[in-house]
Amino acid sequence: MSAHPRPEGRPFVLGLTGSIGMGKSATAAMFAARGVPVHDADAAVHRLYGPGGAAAAAIGAAFPGTLGPEGGVDRARLRDAVLDQPDALARLEAIVHPLVGAVARDFLARHADAPLVLLDIPLLYETGGESRCDAVLVVTAPPEVQRARVLARPGMTEAAFAAILAKQMPDPEKRNLADFIIDTSRGFTAAEAEVDRIVAAVTGAAPLTDGG
Repeated sequence: MSAHPRPEGRPFVLGLTGSIGMGKSATAAMFAARGVPVHDADAAVHRLYGPGGAAAAAIGAAFPGTLGPEGGVDRARLRDAVLDQPDALARLEAIVHPLVGAVARDFLARHADAPLVLLDIPLLYETGGESRCDAVLVVTAPPEVQRARVLARPGMTEAAFAAILAKQMPDPEKRNLADFIIDTSRGFTAAEAEVDRIVAAVTGAAPLTDGG
């Protein structure tokens, strides 16, 4: 790890990403507990897809039959509508990505005075989102730990796990691109210590030395 000084006149933008089951949500919560504003991209999409959400009507018009009775997007129906159809997926992304980007820009504007903000984006590298960040933190864990965590989730199957992994950049590639890495298999206390070190480094509170 190396130090990344805060940009002049604006927050340091730290991207947080990691493959499924790596502990990203728990890590984001650690930053939030330290007063760091956190933008949760998944939560933003849920709001956009919900009844009255900015994406719902446009998705319903583009993909008839994909809205639920309350006017929100029925994700299962939408998934079926774009499954194995690259053109349909591209149309969906053309609707959703600009709206997600607008939510992120609004978040950054609202926290312009913060020393550090965190963009929690599952498909950060896959969507080119790292270009908006000053540095990227990747959370990781050994494959066997990841697998056990994911398959313990209600309703998760081997096939579903494989399908999700197929859409994500492999973990070793993410780690090679990362500025910071936290191995969440080392336990909660170790992860918290790493979060503290990263916060100190990017806000200029203290130098960051390599702790492995």
